[in-house]
Amino acid sequence: MSTTARTSGGSTAALSTTLEAEPGTPLSRFLSDGYVATWRNIKKIVRVPDILVFTLIQPIMFVLLFTFVFGSSIAVPGENYTSFLMAGIFAQTIVFGSTYSGSAMAQDLKDGIIDRFRTLPMNGSAVLVGRTVGDLVINVLSLVVMMGTGFIVGWRVESSVLSFLAGVGLLMLFSYAFSWVMAFLGLVVRSPEVINNASFLILFPLTFISNAFVPSENLPGPLRVFAGWNPVSALVQAARVLFGNVPADAPVADAWPLQYPVVYVLVFAVVMLVVFVPLSIRRFATLSR
Repeated sequence: MSTTARTSGGSTAALSTTLEAEPGTPLSRFLSDGYVATWRNIKKIVRVPDILVFTLIQPIMFVLLFTFVFGSSIAVPGENYTSFLMAGIFAQTIVFGSTYSGSAMAQDLKDGIIDRFRTLPMNGSAVLVGRTVGDLVINVLSLVVMMGTGFIVGWRVESSVLSFLAGVGLLMLFSYAFSWVMAFLGLVVRSPEVINNASFLILFPLTFISNAFVPSENLPGPLRVFAGWNPVSALVQAARVLFGNVPADAPVADAWPLQYPVVYVLVFAVVMLVVFVPLSIRRFATLSR
């Protein structure tokens, strides 16, 4: 491509410049940008290990607290309370861990990191992919630590290897889908302090008004109905089924989501992805104008 420029003396000179197209296909560039954004978030964990340390300490504290403090006071017919508890701890931890996507996104906006990304020739949605995938890595590490802690206090997997892997995959799918919800909230609120307070107001009822720590049939009427349709309850029940931690004589749940928890969780996770991935990408594009 040739362009013409006028010099200070009035003469003209031909300037030849060559514009090279970006290498690769749009898909390959998106994957490459997503990988770089993900690696950036993982490296942040290495450089600021406090994030990972405190993320891992919380689930360990919950396991020990509920097992040794409340375990003797909560009776679960036909089942050891530790086996009953662990699926609830898994679900609670990945749900709370997913909130980091929102607070970290809001923090990047506040610090101007997103403005720096705008100056680079990169796919904007790759920033969101890197954020959510990076947080998924943290949740995987948290789950490994929780399972190790649970094994020490007496939790065991009573199902097949395939069922166990399916349970882990379902927990990670829900975690990743929920990260997109929180990433969208982080783009909308744009304040780490506000999103942390708002998310806890939502997540505490979701996790504690559920079957995570007590059987849902022990809850009073309105709370029992809420717990029956609560997606966290379905996630906990699905994990218990896939890990083989449901007693043979357990009562049949009244709510449809608890009768078919795996289906309900899969549908709910897909709906979250279908709704909040486009919303997040559109919101990010709006901020980048």
